[in-house]
Amino acid sequence: MSIDEQGVSRRELLRGAAAAGAGAALTSASPALAARRTRRPSRRHQVVVLGGGMAGLTAAHELVERGFQVVVYERNALGGKARSIPVPRTGEGGRMPLPGEHGFRFFPGFYHHVPDTMRRIPFPGNEGGVRDNLVSALGAKFLRAGDRGDAGPFGLGPDPEAPMSVEGMRYLLTDLLAGRGVPPHELAYFVERMLVFVTSCDERRYGQWEHVSWWDFIKAENKSQEYKTVVAAGLTRNLVAAKETIASTRTIGNMAEAFVWNIAGRGNDGDVDRVLNLPTNEAWIDPWVVHLRELGVKFAVGRTIERLEVADGKIVAAHMRDRRRKRHRIEADWFVLAMPMERARRVLDADVRALDPGLHGLDALQTDWMAGIQYYLRREVDITRGHMTFIDAPWALTALTQGQFWADRDFPADYGDGDAVDCLSVDISNWDAPGILYGKPAKACTREEIAKEVWAQIKTHHTAGKHLSDDILHSWFLDPGIAWVKSRAQNRNDTPLLVNTVGTWEKRPTAKTKIPNLFLSGDYVQTDIDLATMEGANESARMAVAGVLEASGSSEKPPQMWTLFDAPEFEPIKAIDRELYKAGRPNVLDVA
Repeated sequence: MSIDEQGVSRRELLRGAAAAGAGAALTSASPALAARRTRRPSRRHQVVVLGGGMAGLTAAHELVERGFQVVVYERNALGGKARSIPVPRTGEGGRMPLPGEHGFRFFPGFYHHVPDTMRRIPFPGNEGGVRDNLVSALGAKFLRAGDRGDAGPFGLGPDPEAPMSVEGMRYLLTDLLAGRGVPPHELAYFVERMLVFVTSCDERRYGQWEHVSWWDFIKAENKSQEYKTVVAAGLTRNLVAAKETIASTRTIGNMAEAFVWNIAGRGNDGDVDRVLNLPTNEAWIDPWVVHLRELGVKFAVGRTIERLEVADGKIVAAHMRDRRRKRHRIEADWFVLAMPMERARRVLDADVRALDPGLHGLDALQTDWMAGIQYYLRREVDITRGHMTFIDAPWALTALTQGQFWADRDFPADYGDGDAVDCLSVDISNWDAPGILYGKPAKACTREEIAKEVWAQIKTHHTAGKHLSDDILHSWFLDPGIAWVKSRAQNRNDTPLLVNTVGTWEKRPTAKTKIPNLFLSGDYVQTDIDLATMEGANESARMAVAGVLEASGSSEKPPQMWTLFDAPEFEPIKAIDRELYKAGRPNVLDVA
């Protein structure tokens, strides 16, 4: 189990790290990181961080480096949805348990905030800290079922130093999407719709495209099934677990554009697609928690936040209960609420909202399901060195074979009972579509039915299916957040995912509330990346910390921030579009 889930001691953590070659050096900074020192003013303000996932850990990191006294309270386990989840009772003969997870990790090149945090987390032998544990996964493929041809791996785009024109973007998009089964005339139409978005000014993106669904924007209704499957659903359900009929065009378009610039090598932190070279806790979360403790952050795990106490126009305490159901009242100078949206809005009750009525907008936000299942294999398979998207799977499946990236691990020697040699980690992004075995959506399937159904859907995709005979399957592990409710004959999900539906940008709060000592951190907060991701959570945490610094009168420099790449050569045409939008006219490329 992960650190702090059952009060794992620091000594036990270091012993586990030593098994990974980390040793006691895990607690010492590399020379490049040692220069950063925690400032300790004469009176250290206390900040309570409510939530220990990606947003909470980032907030704690940025705050403690700036001299604040920080305590993190977490309901379940540190790392949140990003953490590893060791499979119970699977480690034998001195081996560690099989590594499970909520879903596989993915670090596109346009992430900047997360890699920056990683650089500041020491890891033995890595000059660049945990950031050096990211490795390239450039073999991404779109796999097809039946007689349809696969697509990928994606090649690199044009010279990143060369200016891009509208015609150049048209060529790049056509080249990237060709050969995926979409009729040529429909592909050409989709490319033109993408060009409309790419050349739209920000005012049009927020004022018009925020209020149009992706489905309507690309005119999917009367197109072929291949068009609907590949470009309507493929860029929404498969990548961000959003329903194409209700997802905001601004959000999906922003992500599509970011991926295009990513492939073109513009504005990247690193390679187009990266993964970790170890299970997430080993490579990142555990070293991070150790480092934060060394800096002075304190953690209390097993605390469920119930409400915030209000008095004199501010938050005076957080009320919570521990695993023994004992209740606690915690006071602090500043509060950073770093919980998932569906939990945060319950804590932000009528008393809190009376001080900031804008928080009522949280009630309009929606979640959907995106959760993972891991299949442990008796033999290694060589499908591709990168992510796989199973385009024709009704449940919108994406996957990664992980052992190939864990170069410092001997999978059967280090994990499980010695018979499993690899892990095929699969994300399920559509829990509402009927399956091919039982004719039921995943929400109405038992755990065993889900495992059989996902396996069957993968095997219909010929490139993967030819490698995955049934005898190769050792065992499987479904995200424990998915739980079968027998009385209702359906599942519940303890860890749903925020989806950006049409017209909800203005409903989402900023990190800085109207309450002087309350700040919000989470992927539901308005951010530049604007998507429920690790990057969005990290970005929002930095915004929250900047708010704390301002409110406290601190002279410390705010955390560094990045924005998604915006090609300067497109600014002239966006300026024209800005004038057209002000005049109530369409984008110059938005023609029938």
